[in-house]
Amino acid sequence: QVQLVESGGGLVQPGGSLTLSCKASGFAFSDYGVSWYRQGPGKERELVAHIGNAGDATNYEHFAQGRFTISRYNAKNTGYLQLDSLNAEDTAISYCNIVILRDGNWLDYWGQGTQVTVSS
Repeated sequence: QVQLVESGGGLVQPGGSLTLSCKASGFAFSDYGVSWYRQGPGKERELVAHIGNAGDATNYEHFAQGRFTISRYNAKNTGYLQLDSLNAEDTAISYCNIVILRDGNWLDYWGQGTQVTVSS
């Protein structure tokens, strides 16, 4: 079955960095784009960035532009989100998301999330 497992979250000081990973299994990872979302305390889940299936097309939300980098390594079925210059407003649970075509239907899959906490 389809599984997405995030890792790499943690506690970091303002200005610090983290690298999040999303390990995928149960489907042809290289056929689909990968998105990262986040949900801060008391906030709605929001899109952070998206990368195309070949890794050559990326899009970022305004708050992520210039600070975050999305990438993927298809040979390892893994997507990444590099977070730099973190600040307290980046505290959130981060999720990877893939929309997969199954039996003629597009289905949304999410990982369990990984907590990112930015605090001094």
